[in-house]
Amino acid sequence: MLTCANLNQPWNSTLPTLALLQKCRTLTDVNQIHGRLITTGFIRSQVLTTKIVLTFSPSPFTPLVDFARYVFFTYLAFRSPKQDEDPFLWNAVIKSYSHGREAQEAFIILCLMLENGVPFDKFSLSLVLKACSQLGLLKEGMQVHGLLRKLNFGSDLFLQNCLISYYLRCGFIGYARQLFDRMSMRDSVSYNSMIDGYIKRGMIDLAKELFDVMPLEKKNLITWNSMISGYTQLKDGMGLALGLFEKMPDRDLISWNSMINGFVKCGNMEDAQILFDKMPRRDVVSWANMINGYAKVGKIDLARSLFNEMSERDIVVCNAMMAGCVQNGYCGEALEIFYHLQRNCSLQPDSATLLIALSAIAQLGHVDKGLALHHYLKQKKFSLGGRLGVALIDMYSKCGSIKNAVLVFEGIKYKTVDHWNAMIGGLAIHGMGELAFKLLMDMEKLCVEPDDITYIGVMNACGHAGLVKEGLICFDIMRRVHKMVPKLQHYGCMVDILGRAGQIDVARKFIEEMPIEANDVIWRSLLSACKNHENIDVGEPAAKHLITLDSCNSSSYVLLSHMYAGLGMWNAVSSVRLMMKERNLKKIPGCSWIELEGTVHEFFVQDKSHPQVMEIYSLLDSLSTSNSEVTPYVHHG
Repeated sequence: MLTCANLNQPWNSTLPTLALLQKCRTLTDVNQIHGRLITTGFIRSQVLTTKIVLTFSPSPFTPLVDFARYVFFTYLAFRSPKQDEDPFLWNAVIKSYSHGREAQEAFIILCLMLENGVPFDKFSLSLVLKACSQLGLLKEGMQVHGLLRKLNFGSDLFLQNCLISYYLRCGFIGYARQLFDRMSMRDSVSYNSMIDGYIKRGMIDLAKELFDVMPLEKKNLITWNSMISGYTQLKDGMGLALGLFEKMPDRDLISWNSMINGFVKCGNMEDAQILFDKMPRRDVVSWANMINGYAKVGKIDLARSLFNEMSERDIVVCNAMMAGCVQNGYCGEALEIFYHLQRNCSLQPDSATLLIALSAIAQLGHVDKGLALHHYLKQKKFSLGGRLGVALIDMYSKCGSIKNAVLVFEGIKYKTVDHWNAMIGGLAIHGMGELAFKLLMDMEKLCVEPDDITYIGVMNACGHAGLVKEGLICFDIMRRVHKMVPKLQHYGCMVDILGRAGQIDVARKFIEEMPIEANDVIWRSLLSACKNHENIDVGEPAAKHLITLDSCNSSSYVLLSHMYAGLGMWNAVSSVRLMMKERNLKKIPGCSWIELEGTVHEFFVQDKSHPQVMEIYSLLDSLSTSNSEVTPYVHHG
């Protein structure tokens, strides 16, 4: 219950009412004040109602905005309009729509003004154009344009700039340029809007043409920064960007950060570092750019050094450092930063932080840490309806807890196709092809439109589970029902399904009849199937073709060698090994990982670098028997 804001004010004063309104946050609060306005008769005070509209129409609280609109339309809007009336109240209400969640209503209010003979001005029209551009309302925006042409507003520079911005936002850059060319007078906003419009669409040459003819006195920081941003998009544009940067009469943080970001994108960290060192002032964007850049080129130690050097950090920089660690395989370090954030009250992890943390946990396979993070998401009431839910399903799947992945999936009320894809991918990892195929059928029943990733996931699952018929059904549904053109990955999945099932001749014929040329991955899949099923007739020509496609990849030679060895063709094995030796190709050693008490141990074939290698080999020897039978090892602690 709201109480009087100032007990020293008399009951018939409007001041307590306005003060109380400012404290309103809910519809109940507003209804109490509305009741007071009616019982006191204040609702008939034009001064008070005007103040309510002007004060509360821009409020961030929806009940207050709705009340201001109600007061306006009930008590102020439809009084007999005067020809010289200032439309400032109408503009305030239009602005509340054009800058809010119901932008389309701004156009309707303009129509009401026209129907009721209410005068409007250029601000009324500019606000409606903003609303139309926000929602991409082409028809309505063009009607406003037509109205401008009929009235005396057609040559107003401010409104012409609004129109250019409107056409650019709606994607009609040609209309915007026509309008620009017909303008009798242009200012910095006119030029900057067009230059920015061209740059956002990658039309750097047209942006440069305008920049070159733009009068020098009209160029400002926005102009120079836009053009630098455009040059940094070009493959070889950093030289042009640097030349422009050096000519700039003034520079701000955006100028420096744009240049650093440009060098980072092309991997030139030396020049990025030179600029970073020269900067008169840095912000978190500058640091984040450098950290991200060093992480991308694999210099995580330099990235971490910069991160440690910062006196103050924000969540963007922390996210950049965490992402860099994950990209370079330092997932434990990424989680350390995350746990530090959790303990630090001044910085709160956001959705991006949590996505990176989930990715790190998935790569490490630490299901306990995943469970703890899931609990944190529940505690902080993060929604799983978007990417966080997808990442959580993926994390549980990769950590081996498919049961938890299914529970998360089933608990999400409004699932997107990404949630379905993550669940199907998780089932594929665990060899549950039947369930993955069933999910695809469930999607059909629920009218959830699958995408190309859905079919890759289901067909992968079918391949690992030996479900040839189901894999063929998927491929057929994709093409015939959803009219999707299969990509190379889909053809690769089908070759893998047929190959794993031993249908080597069918797989070969499938490759030969593909409308697109098979790549080395597809040929290697066929060769692997030939080795497993000892099909030399298809495998040998497949291997030779694969070697011509990718002669530097040792795996093709190794597969062929193993196939020959499995058939006892030792001369052919020697021939392949000699070929590898002549071409200086070496087999990449096999590698495996095992996690023990939170520490991941890595082992290569014939590797003796592990600190406990003697104990490991000793234990293995004790487990071996002469007939290769394994006797259970019992530890007597």
